Amino acid sequence: MRQNYGSHILIDLNARRLTFFEGTRGTKTYPVGVGKSATPTPTGSYRVIQKLFNPGGALGSRWIGLSIPGGSYGIHGTNNPASIGGYVSNGCIRMYNEDVEELFPRIELGAPVEIVRNPEINYKNGDPGSKIAPLSHLVRPGESLWEIARRYGKSPAEIAAANKLSNPELIYPGQKLIIP
Repeated sequence: MRQNYGSHILIDLNARRLTFFEGTRGTKTYPVGVGKSATPTPTGSYRVIQKLFNPGGALGSRWIGLSIPGGSYGIHGTNNPASIGGYVSNGCIRMYNEDVEELFPRIELGAPVEIVRNPEINYKNGDPGSKIAPLSHLVRPGESLWEIARRYGKSPAEIAAANKLSNPELIYPGQKLIIP
């Protein structure tokens, strides 16, 4: 993800959430439907390469094409709103039409899109609908509190307060942080 703090998108596949960032602040989070196990949504860092009004059919009212190699992947509306929140697509990210219409004018061509499968979320029996532990993050070498906060759509202050960090600049690899 770029470091100049422009607008960008973070998609957490396990949480099935898309967060829109303006600078370092997550300004809006949306529920999404993502790829099913046979056709998973690819993780990685990509860019917005196309924007279309009313692509029609299963793509709903807006299409935001991504630079994912090997196929035509994007963030789009849907003609099946009941699919939002599930593992249902052929790899694309589905949104409610009203949500993608709100996001569409705010995201620029070339904007970064990071897609992650958050391994720090624990689920009972592999069912994403049944969390059994609070959300936490194990700090990796080189990570900053800002990067961790951005990943989860939180502010650094929220994470610092939840973990009673006296100095948020001093986090260390191996430290387990609670994500509020």
